[in-house]
Amino acid sequence: MAYSAAEQVLAGLDAEQRAAVTAPAGAVCVLAGAGTGKTRAITSRIAYRAHRGEISPRHVLAVTFTARAAAELRSRLTTLGVPGVQARTFHAAALRQVRYFAPRLLHGRAMPELLDSKIRLVTLAAARAGLRTTDRAAARDLAGELEWAKSSLVEPGEYAVAAAKANRDTPYEPAKVAEVFAAYETVKRSAGVIDFEDVLRAAVWGIEEHPDVAEQVRAQYRHFVVDEYQDVNPLQQRLLEAWLGGRDDLTVVGDASQTIYSFTGATSAYLVDFPRRRRGATVVRLVRDYRSTPQVVGLANAVIAQARGTEARLRLALVGQRPPGPEPELRIFTDEPAEANAVAVRCRQLVAAGTPPREIAVLFRANAQSEAYEKALAEAGVPYVVQGAERFFERAEVRQAVVALRAAVRSIPGETPLPAAVVEALAAVGWSPDAPPPGGAARERWEALAALVGLAEEYAATPTVLPIGEAAAVERPATLADFTDELRRRAAQQHVPTVDGVTLASLHSAKGLEWDAVFLVGLAEGTLPTGFAKTVEQVEEERRLLYVGVTRAREQLWLSYASARSPGGRPRRPSRFLPQLDRSGGTERASAGGPGQRAPAGPARRGERRRAVVVSCRICGATLLAGPDRKLGRCPTCPSDIDDELLARLQDWRQRVAGAQRVPPYVVFTDATLTALAERRPGRPEELIAIAGIGPRKLGLYGDSVLALVDGAPVDAVCSEKTLENPS
Repeated sequence: MAYSAAEQVLAGLDAEQRAAVTAPAGAVCVLAGAGTGKTRAITSRIAYRAHRGEISPRHVLAVTFTARAAAELRSRLTTLGVPGVQARTFHAAALRQVRYFAPRLLHGRAMPELLDSKIRLVTLAAARAGLRTTDRAAARDLAGELEWAKSSLVEPGEYAVAAAKANRDTPYEPAKVAEVFAAYETVKRSAGVIDFEDVLRAAVWGIEEHPDVAEQVRAQYRHFVVDEYQDVNPLQQRLLEAWLGGRDDLTVVGDASQTIYSFTGATSAYLVDFPRRRRGATVVRLVRDYRSTPQVVGLANAVIAQARGTEARLRLALVGQRPPGPEPELRIFTDEPAEANAVAVRCRQLVAAGTPPREIAVLFRANAQSEAYEKALAEAGVPYVVQGAERFFERAEVRQAVVALRAAVRSIPGETPLPAAVVEALAAVGWSPDAPPPGGAARERWEALAALVGLAEEYAATPTVLPIGEAAAVERPATLADFTDELRRRAAQQHVPTVDGVTLASLHSAKGLEWDAVFLVGLAEGTLPTGFAKTVEQVEEERRLLYVGVTRAREQLWLSYASARSPGGRPRRPSRFLPQLDRSGGTERASAGGPGQRAPAGPARRGERRRAVVVSCRICGATLLAGPDRKLGRCPTCPSDIDDELLARLQDWRQRVAGAQRVPPYVVFTDATLTALAERRPGRPEELIAIAGIGPRKLGLYGDSVLALVDGAPVDAVCSEKTLENPS
């Protein structure tokens, strides 16, 4: 039986997708959860209507938020036999129209040049307002504040009141930012240039103030589709209304639970209020998740179930459609280096088991967190790429700081403790440990330099062993010169170009992407939610960030946090967004739930919580919860075959080495690392370095001794006087 082209478009769609595709002309709101096939639904709707003769492809404007998404729409529509649809971002569509109508609107004058970046003009405007923004991060924060104001249709004279009403965390006093805003507009006009917000405003002005332009635009575009509608800002909405001109052939697609760009002016209010503002609108909910396993879907539902605010009114309970997979894991580590090392080891295991590196992602809240994972992956020999941000050592503030550290080698006394020397050197670039700025680019810059101080503290805890004959002592405190050499080594090691690698990305830059295995790291209070989230609305946006992260995973999901930033550091609490833990099986697993999923395990009774004990995985060091009658010594996914005799010899050797070097035993190797050595019994250096806690430095210091012990050598033979003086 022959099917029409329109019927072929409907083939394979589920009931909800089919309802969205076949909805009558007019206002249509598609509430599409993560992984529910929204792109398929909206392209099929356009193709279905085109094949039925209801619309002409050349009269359709499909608006997306990224050029990549626009290209994907065009490609799918061509495959469906509907070429010619204009799929563009708001800015691309507006720029095309402004350029086309510029001769008419500007009376023959050329369109002003478009600014690539506001930074230079913002710096000039700040100087006019009496601010010295020698710090590029401060200029970026000011530029971001002006973009928010212009996108929110706020004028310079209205800024102070609007910022207070919106609870903006402004980089300077609101009145001073308003002065910079006004000066920026003056400088911009004098330079004869426009910015991206001006392009949208010009498109609105051209249509609203020039009937001939409005008539021509509306004759060209008669049917509209807007993707990611939860992320539109007031300026974009005004342009959309100008394009529509009172008509209602509009299909919007979005998910209020994925609103994560409010700080830029985006608001889900237009999506939430769509049925009220457009009477008679058709509303369709897509809830069948084809991306993730039911276990991942259940966790996503559990995370977002506690959401409050206007977005919660349109919360979607997803239903997983894929076969069951592994339960999401929740791991707790003593400190961030241990967390990063464990993630790197697991990534290495996944790659060895056949998972392509490009199908693995490590996601974090702030870009400053990337360095620990760059280092750990590099030391584990796992290739990686950084998504949406520069690698740590490529960041401008880090490069500037490294230059300052090298210069300080000549001026700071060599006996100065390394962490104090680093803090003193960073003062030359304006960094102070006691003056963290508010959020934004300036805070990220501060965090990046604070990470260097953390590296110095970690490096100082490891003794620097002198070559034989250079000095009588077996070790000496690490110096600033040693540390700069270490930074140079790390930078070189982490900048090896890779094509197929594990993705390191912030949660914001991960939006719209997906991977087979996802690691959500740093899930502690103060990081997620960030300490700058003060209002209920800001906290709820942080919850949505975690939800977005969870829904990036197709099959395997790891959630983790460290009890302290650095070894021996101040304790931290887990993120308030983490769901209840299922402790019935003796290991920590995030509970799943939601329609179509296994019901979540209830929280342990009060008495059971008192009887629970904390143990450490003897392989990777993760913290596990178990009842007093359980002898859990490892994670379910870690192998277990410990050679107790080898473990005893390793412990004896470590004690002797630590005594000779006058350092605590854990500085040589942690208990978890020794246990992993006794279990895996590595025979080659490349097997040693795959174990958490053994990087190139410790491989050089202790590798030969450890391999000899594994091979059966007695401790006395390995711990000769010469070896203890020079472990390397």
